[in-house]
Amino acid sequence: MDSPRKMGGVRLRGHGMLDVRHMINTSRAVADSPLMPSAIAPAMTRTAAGDAAQFVDFSSKQIAILFVVLTGITSIPIVLYPWPPLADYMNHLARMYIIGGGGGDADLARFYEINWQLIPNLMMDLLVPPLERLTNVYVAGQAYIAMSFVLIMSGTLALNRQLYGRWSVLPLIAFPLLYNKVFLIGTLNYVFGIGLCLWALAVWVQLRDRSVMLRLGISTVFVLALFLCHLFALGLYGLGLLAYELYRLAAIHAQQARSAEIPQRPSSSLLIDFLATGLPFLPVLPLLMMSPTWGLRGSFMWEFSGKLEGIAFVVEAYSPAAAFVLTGIVTFAAGWAVRQQALKFHPFGYVLMALGGLAYLAMPRIVFDTYMSDQRMPIALAFMAIACAHINVHHPQVRRGFATVLVLLLAIRVFEVETVWAEQSRVTTSFRESTRHIARGAKVLVAYGDAQAGEETRDLPLVHAASLAVIERSALVATNFTVPGKQVLRVRAEYRDQVDTSDGTPPSIEELIEAVEDESIVMSAYWKQWTTDFDYLYVLFTERDYENPDPALLTTIYEGRRFVLYRINRSQLEATAGN
Repeated sequence: MDSPRKMGGVRLRGHGMLDVRHMINTSRAVADSPLMPSAIAPAMTRTAAGDAAQFVDFSSKQIAILFVVLTGITSIPIVLYPWPPLADYMNHLARMYIIGGGGGDADLARFYEINWQLIPNLMMDLLVPPLERLTNVYVAGQAYIAMSFVLIMSGTLALNRQLYGRWSVLPLIAFPLLYNKVFLIGTLNYVFGIGLCLWALAVWVQLRDRSVMLRLGISTVFVLALFLCHLFALGLYGLGLLAYELYRLAAIHAQQARSAEIPQRPSSSLLIDFLATGLPFLPVLPLLMMSPTWGLRGSFMWEFSGKLEGIAFVVEAYSPAAAFVLTGIVTFAAGWAVRQQALKFHPFGYVLMALGGLAYLAMPRIVFDTYMSDQRMPIALAFMAIACAHINVHHPQVRRGFATVLVLLLAIRVFEVETVWAEQSRVTTSFRESTRHIARGAKVLVAYGDAQAGEETRDLPLVHAASLAVIERSALVATNFTVPGKQVLRVRAEYRDQVDTSDGTPPSIEELIEAVEDESIVMSAYWKQWTTDFDYLYVLFTERDYENPDPALLTTIYEGRRFVLYRINRSQLEATAGN
């Protein structure tokens, strides 16, 4: 345990280091603040100067160059593959295409309509369609992903800058974490929200000792923006603010208790200042109650199983071996840095991790009809935790070594992702080729050849690949996201009974065949009359030499990688019905 030490008349402990920028800002504001006696100012200024002298790091220019280089390396898979094999991505992209006007397509206008509502899941809908008008929907989607990555990493750097009072190279170790399981699932509004949340916290720390109205006003803007991003991203911001304000209260009380020169601040004033932080969140509940998302509040499920899996999502992308290597390298480097007393962790981070851990345990798996609600949290907390760390690298060779390790870590992750995407791109390319066999303005049903598929990593590119038919052939696809309360995209009334409006699992091919062969079966599923309602059928997750389940009903028109496209034989069905 580090021994107590004195710095400028303020008694501190090694693991109780106050953040430098906060102390400098506070020392400037104390004379004008009725809540902070001016007697604190000299002590805090001397403390800040003493700690600042210990920080030796890369120059700001070197960090900026590293940021650009690492961003370029990270973007390689995004640039190389215009159809990233993310689970939900193609479905989201189809919605972007429709919202953007779909090139004025009459078939899409016949099938779909946009019902703009205040939904906490709109950021992609607001940003990608304008980009689409400048290029095409695929490039616009790539640009959105790249923006999300830059927003997260720059937000991590900015928060670290505000906590420590100078730019640090350490937050750049978060680059390999950009490719994580939460991202691969395709939760792109939430991913964008993580970056916005980090920036919101950075701005709050910067403005903490300035005008109350300015601070609360800007926080309100971030609250509204995060509400449009994702409800869970907004919750992360609230959690971060609570942690920072609790840390700040503890720091103020500690300073007052350790110096007889400092008069005690009124507890009521501290409490009012603390509670004022929540004022920007007051509009959230009324906005949510006005939103159709409020109607989904009844869906709720908590379970402990999967909590450890959610933590693993932080470092795991595709290969457990690659995740193990990355974790091992970082753990070894962190242990060495701690041993050399070069690694610092801001006290705010300890409070944040404690509150975040409790919130993660309490968070349900399903809330507001959204699955994996809790498992999304650890990756965001990881970026926040990295923003709370700082490392002193004194020697030029050590700095070069640190930069080399950074590039090596990222290269391992990018190589892993690029290798998997190169293989999976064959699936998406094959799927796009299959859409050329679909007539424009057709209606497309999706079924599973393996009812248990859709959960494994290798299944991700196929889960919503059928939505490519919306972009390429102006088709009505039964599994397009049109869930009230989740998306603004709607299917017109005359086709609404023929699509999935609950974001469920597609039927298996066995269920479809059984519905035709057994007329006694009564069902309310959207696919109950699939032989007459749809023109084409995609059967996903098939193996090689997959046999046509009913040649009389279906004609094979394309066999791809783990999927088959069939044309539904309506003429045969009508003849059978006539007989």
